[in-house]
Amino acid sequence: MPAPPSADAVPAPPVAPDPAGVRAAVVAWFDQHARDLPWRAPDRTPWGVLVSEVMLQQTPVVRVEPAWRAWQQRWPTAADLAAAPTGDVLRAWDRLGYPRRALRLQECARTVVERHGGELPDDEAALLALPGVGPYTAAAVRAFAFGRRSVVLDTNVRRVLARVAAGEALPAPAQTAAETRLASSWVPDDDAAAARWSAASMELGALVCTARAPRCEACPVAHACRWLAAGRPADVHAHRRRTQAWAGTDRQARGRVMALLRESLGPVPQDAVGALWPDAAQLARCVDALVADGLVVRRVPAGDDPDPSAVTYHLPH
Repeated sequence: MPAPPSADAVPAPPVAPDPAGVRAAVVAWFDQHARDLPWRAPDRTPWGVLVSEVMLQQTPVVRVEPAWRAWQQRWPTAADLAAAPTGDVLRAWDRLGYPRRALRLQECARTVVERHGGELPDDEAALLALPGVGPYTAAAVRAFAFGRRSVVLDTNVRRVLARVAAGEALPAPAQTAAETRLASSWVPDDDAAAARWSAASMELGALVCTARAPRCEACPVAHACRWLAAGRPADVHAHRRRTQAWAGTDRQARGRVMALLRESLGPVPQDAVGALWPDAAQLARCVDALVADGLVVRRVPAGDDPDPSAVTYHLPH
């Protein structure tokens, strides 16, 4: 005869958890546990929200928060950033990574000034027409800056829905149309409620329903989680995931070049750049890519046969 379940056992959820009940529990949890982040403050601006979303792409909150505060103090509006020297923008981006985001953000600021009088639009089509703004960022800005209904589907929200609604450890590596439809069906029709659910489910994924060490004992919807009820089965998509190395990669080489140029007061000679990396061919490829991306300017002396040692590099002005 099987032993009776323990008193603290998690009850098996229904086949399809009730979205309204899950939303209410997650929002109530969010009201008590939400982090005090500056881009959530009552005085934040729509432009400030957009800046935070761009900075938070592939960069953790702990690194973004001080950078965002300094950035907003220096360039609080789209017009301020649009008028800034590009070299200053890249220096201020510092070590947030993927510095092309900084260029796209400044390009976005200039477009906002030119097309919208410096005010960020709340229309999704207008947001998507801005440089560097994709479907996720447009949805996030509509929800978090304007309190409008949208389907905000970042990695945290995807993970929460994969576990609670689908019973899977992690979502598929690439977002699917079926996943988007599911997420949309969970978003309330009301603007304010939809924006609150987006923020709350994202926070739950970031703080509790994490990828590697979920704290199911602290989850407000553990009773409704199909993945937990199934015994937390392994990730069925594990064979399709790749971990991105860092040491020895082009990203690391590019980062060293950018760090050197950010810290330099004037043009940097070719020899100094060449000393940054042991693989000369790899470094040359990375420098060429930085120049092509508009992140670095290469100055070559005039003449039919310029001296390679006289070539210099600097950030855009």
